Amino acid sequence: QVRLVESGGGLVQPGGSLRLSCAASGSTSNTATMGWYRQAPGAERELVAVWFSSGVTKYGSSVEGRFTISRENAENSVYLQMNSLKPEDTAVYYCNWRSWRNDEYWGQGTRVTVSS
Repeated sequence: QVRLVESGGGLVQPGGSLRLSCAASGSTSNTATMGWYRQAPGAERELVAVWFSSGVTKYGSSVEGRFTISRENAENSVYLQMNSLKPEDTAVYYCNWRSWRNDEYWGQGTRVTVSS
């Protein structure tokens, strides 16, 4: 079992920045990927960014160049630095963890609202 605890969401003006954090605990020895997905009202959940245990990162096309995912191994955490935020980035952001055996866990979500 893996528990994911997210933090860092909130209200920000367009053009502003936020940093989301996700701390993993439990049986995390087989971490394959950690990442962030988001779901806006009425939309499907979509990939934001993912960190692979090889060190490779991948981004959704709508956030590439503005968002950066990073991993702190000692803390078993993953972060999402979001810059140049736009109203269309408004969504609930979910942390995701996957193992090499394809076990998967989700966090409870943290809401990000970009509005003036």
